[in-house]
Amino acid sequence: MCTYAETTYKVHYVCVPCRQSHKYLWDGAEHLCTRCRAPMTFAGHDFAAPRKLDDNRWAAVAAVLEAGLTYDGFETCGCGREPKSRPRTKAQVRARRQTAARRGLTDPEALSET
Repeated sequence: MCTYAETTYKVHYVCVPCRQSHKYLWDGAEHLCTRCRAPMTFAGHDFAAPRKLDDNRWAAVAAVLEAGLTYDGFETCGCGREPKSRPRTKAQVRARRQTAARRGLTDPEALSET
């Protein structure tokens, strides 16, 4: 049975400059930040926002979202689970990028690698 098929779940949208996270219906509409009125970035079903003053973790969130990745543990329909770990700190982002440079991987591949 599909995990996301039975119920309409709200998903996370993030404004990294304001460090705001809100949950809205996944309707394809553009959601604006309540603080700066800029478009928010889709972050996925399983996003957990760091504390507002945690610069280190927000930098990692910004790197993941800029690479075009989201925080989803399930595939879109929810049937298959393919969890990929995401870096949580700037140091983890830096380490994954250095490893990717040695292996010849792209930035999204480096940040989604387990």
